[in-house]
Amino acid sequence: MRRYGGRVVVDDVSLQVHPGQVTCLLGPSGCGKSTTLRMIAGVEMQDSGEIWVDGKLVCDTIFRIPPERRNIGLMFQDFALFPHLRVSENVGFGLSGDKATVERRVRDLLERVGLGQYYSAYPHELSGGEQQRVALARALAPGPSIMLMDEPFSGLDNRLRDGIRDETLEILREQDTAVLLVTHEPEEAMRMADKIALMRNGQIVQEGAPYNIYNAPADRDAVAFFSDINVIRGRVHGSLVETAFGQFLAPGVHEGNEVDIVIRPQHVKLDFDRNGRGPDPTIEMGTPARGVVKRARFLGSESLVEFRMDYDGSIFKVTVPNVFLPAKGKPMWLMIRRDKCFLFPLGGRRLNS
Repeated sequence: MRRYGGRVVVDDVSLQVHPGQVTCLLGPSGCGKSTTLRMIAGVEMQDSGEIWVDGKLVCDTIFRIPPERRNIGLMFQDFALFPHLRVSENVGFGLSGDKATVERRVRDLLERVGLGQYYSAYPHELSGGEQQRVALARALAPGPSIMLMDEPFSGLDNRLRDGIRDETLEILREQDTAVLLVTHEPEEAMRMADKIALMRNGQIVQEGAPYNIYNAPADRDAVAFFSDINVIRGRVHGSLVETAFGQFLAPGVHEGNEVDIVIRPQHVKLDFDRNGRGPDPTIEMGTPARGVVKRARFLGSESLVEFRMDYDGSIFKVTVPNVFLPAKGKPMWLMIRRDKCFLFPLGGRRLNS
C-alpha cells in the first residue's frame, strides 16, 4: 500500500512476475501503475506490504535493500542517457570489474542490440530508436533478474515503435528476464504481454492472459477499456431482462434490479432482409431491432455506423468491414451476437447472460 497526503494511491496490490515472461501493468493515467514500479525498484517506500525478488525479501516497512543492490533493471520513457558520456560509457556506467571485462561486456551488449558501430558515439548523434536500444543495453548490463519498464516506447515515432518494441522484448525473453511493463494503451498490452494486470484506482481489478482479459472481462469498465461498447440497460423481472433484442437471462439478480448488457460494435450485425438470422445460422442472433442511421464514417479497414434505436432512442455503434456508408436517416435492422454479450448488475461484476 502507498499513500500520498492521506490518499491511498496503491491499495493491496499483489503481483508475481516470472522469468522470460512479460507482464503488463495496464490502466488509465493516475491509477497507481508508476508508483507500483517505483516501490518495486526501491525509489519509493511502501507504507505496508513486502517485496520479494528471487525468493528473497528486499523490502518491508522496516527492512530495506537499496535500489542498486536489488538486481532490478529500469527503463523509462526519457531513456535517461548521460549526454556527456559516449555510448560505451553509458552502457558500462556502474559496472564493476576490471577494465577488460567491462569493455567485453559492453561490446557484447551493443552488438546484441545492433549498435556495435556506435561504441564511441555520443547519445545526441543517435536517433530516438537507437537511444532506446542503448538504454536497453545499459539496463541489461548488470544482468538483472527483473526489468521494470515505465512506458518506454511512448516517446518513439509510431513508424518505429512496433519494430523496436518487438526487438526489445525478444532480447529480454532470450535473456530469461522477468519483465514488468507499465502502459496505458490496451493495444500495446495485448500485443506485448504474456499476462495483463488491469489496474484501476490503485487496485488490480483483473489479472490473466490477454485472451481471457478481453473475452471474460470482470466488469463493464474492463470491457470499455479495450474497445467501444454498446450498453443496453434493463430491469429484471422473473430472472429475465426485456430488451429490444429479446429477453436475456439474469441469474442471481434480485427481482426489480437493473443490469447492463454490454456488447462491442464488431459483434452487432445488420439484418438486410429483416427476417434473416445472419451469415451463420448456428449462432443465436436473437430478435432484430430497428434503428435509423445517425452517422457513418470510414476508418480505413472498417466503417463505423451509429444508429439511433427506435426502442429507446439510444445510440448503437456498429463496425462493418471495408467501406459501408449508408445515408443519414436510413432505417435498418440490427442483430446482436448473444454469445458475445456480457451482463453486469449495476455496480457489480459479470454474470453469464
